[in-house]
Amino acid sequence: MSKQKESQYQTLLRGITKRFEELCPGCDYGFRYTLDTNSNPIFGYGAYRDGTIYMLDSVEAELRSVRLDTFSEIRCQLNFGCVSLEVITEKGDVELCRAEMSCMLSLQAIAKRVTLIKEGRRPDTAKDITEHTCSTCGKPYPRGSTVCVNCVDKKNLIKKVIPFLKPYTAPLIFAFLAFVAASGITVCLPLLNKDLIDNYIKNAEPKNVVFTSFIILIITIALVELALRLLGIFRAVTIAKVGNKIAVNIKNALFVKIQQLSIGGIGKRSAGELINRITEDSSLMQEFLTNTIPVLFQQTLNLIGIGIVVFVMDWKLALMVVFPMPLIAVLFYTMRSFMNRMYHRQWHAGSDSNTILHDIFQGIRVVKSFGMEKYEYERFDKSVKKLSDISAQNEVLWQKIMPPLNFFMGIGEYFIIAYAGAKIIEGTMGFGDMNAFLSYAGMLYGPLRWIAFLPRRLSRQMTSIAKVFEIIDEEPEIVDSEKAVDVKLSGDIEFENAYFSYNGYEYVLKDINLKIKKGDMIGIVGRSGVGKSTLTNLIMRLYDLNEGNLKFDGVDVRNIPQHTLRSQMGVVLQETFLFRGTIFNNIAYAEPNATPDEVIRAAKLANAHQFIMKLPDGYNTLVGERGQTLSGGERQRIAIARAVLRNPEILILDEATASLDTETEKLIQDSIAALTKNRTTIAIAHRLSTLRNATRLIVLEKNEIEEEGTHEELLKKNGRYSKLVLAQRQMSKLANKK
Repeated sequence: MSKQKESQYQTLLRGITKRFEELCPGCDYGFRYTLDTNSNPIFGYGAYRDGTIYMLDSVEAELRSVRLDTFSEIRCQLNFGCVSLEVITEKGDVELCRAEMSCMLSLQAIAKRVTLIKEGRRPDTAKDITEHTCSTCGKPYPRGSTVCVNCVDKKNLIKKVIPFLKPYTAPLIFAFLAFVAASGITVCLPLLNKDLIDNYIKNAEPKNVVFTSFIILIITIALVELALRLLGIFRAVTIAKVGNKIAVNIKNALFVKIQQLSIGGIGKRSAGELINRITEDSSLMQEFLTNTIPVLFQQTLNLIGIGIVVFVMDWKLALMVVFPMPLIAVLFYTMRSFMNRMYHRQWHAGSDSNTILHDIFQGIRVVKSFGMEKYEYERFDKSVKKLSDISAQNEVLWQKIMPPLNFFMGIGEYFIIAYAGAKIIEGTMGFGDMNAFLSYAGMLYGPLRWIAFLPRRLSRQMTSIAKVFEIIDEEPEIVDSEKAVDVKLSGDIEFENAYFSYNGYEYVLKDINLKIKKGDMIGIVGRSGVGKSTLTNLIMRLYDLNEGNLKFDGVDVRNIPQHTLRSQMGVVLQETFLFRGTIFNNIAYAEPNATPDEVIRAAKLANAHQFIMKLPDGYNTLVGERGQTLSGGERQRIAIARAVLRNPEILILDEATASLDTETEKLIQDSIAALTKNRTTIAIAHRLSTLRNATRLIVLEKNEIEEEGTHEELLKKNGRYSKLVLAQRQMSKLANKK
């Protein structure tokens, strides 16, 4: 977006908010919208005050309003290519405003806040994300991003980069001194060559030349050249060593931060994009630190040193050398924003291509099962061609721009030749002076040509640096309290008035009050999508509640360090994941220091030992990526063994026997029964018969607890649970008849 458009956006935003404040002062929860009811572009603004939502479609329009008591519900409705804010009244649905998808989060936030106000609760605005667009230019952020690469403060980015250099201050100082020394030597060389030409090679009286002095001068030039090469080697080796260490630090910082992010934070970005940031983006950041900055520093030193020398020698000739420079500098400055957008598009095309490739390889079995190889080839080919086209466009444009600029930049050499040639013909300048000046001119144009390519290099590097620090600077959604202390859990869990929403707008769980005592086996029952897995995710603190409290042994979950909490839990998830490696390593993942006997004992409890021993290499059998060389039931049993090995205080079983046949399930049920003794267990199961022995069953419906009790108690109620059991029995009868 051009500076002019950015200015227009800011002017519109300031103008309508100022007008809105004049018409309706003291409002809260502002939001903007960008379309009218016919989807024509407008620039509207709205807010809430004293039980009323106010809206202003433009600076010239009249203020519209709707009172909270005139509608029963407000919602953010996703439409085809747009989003709208709607209310449900006695007469039907009424659309209040419409907007582009970039305003979706803002409209969701106001709908949620108004809903809470109608329910008599206070909105927690600190947890709302109200804008998905850049506050400077109004351009939507890319998916999973909160940084506008066009508007990000480049100076601030460089300040953030510098700390990565601090641990290597000493070697960098030596490299800096080598740069200074090399620049000084570079300035001296043309003067030595001038002396060689004027006083020896082109001497008017060759007989007066002292041969010894001639040899000494040549040796001096050779030694200076050698010193320049040695300094270059020392500098290159130092920078290479430091650069590799910096690269490791950047990758580690990114990896650690990604691991610190919550599941929600990671889920905003694709796996391919995260991999791209750790690999390619970190490499470009390293290149900026160890290549661009040092070389820029050296070229700047050369430019200053040589510039001083040429102005001292002949200021007229010096002006001929430098006169194109201001024009070139202005041209590149005006191109800067355009270059940023060019390489920003290229970055996203590369990231999308990596994501598609990652998805295809991760889901290769699905691809082959459905015979979609040709489709996936076409999809990947399309993404690669898009990246190739964007890269080619950028390269072609660059190659069209740079040759004329290089010629124009070096045009001063022709003026030097003409001016110096005339002086030589007149006899007022020697060949040595002309040669020195041409050498200095070449030395000046070298840094200038390098600096001319700098915008292109910086555009790519700054885009990647912005992406790196977008991750590093992101605040984790799950943060331990400053009062957090390690505690030994006994297994008591309590939810108090708990509300949770993944998007901050639609509640998955509402007003959950649940007490689980040490040693209880709690079965979570309900239809798909009612929040069963969400409840276990909250217990593992993969997410934090939006409202209410979750306590373990009377201690708020936020006051227990995440590692302490999860290290005392064993989990068998519905989606079994095995790491590439041996079966032994996958079971021992829960306790890396476990002995072989302990691993085998856990496998036996999970009924996995027998099939493991039938494998060619037993416990040393490689399972392949994601454990795809094993059946679903075998993977599930290894996952159960992994949970058994941890010997946790709290056990979570999310459809733990979903991938098992009936015969194997019966065997594992006995193992699970032994495993659940004297420890708190929360189990989700599709087959309700597996929860028959649960201490208590929790039936979720419409995101709330509808029923609670034992298997027998709930059957007698003839409620939701009874209907689910009856439906499953009928399905089993039909299956047996077949």
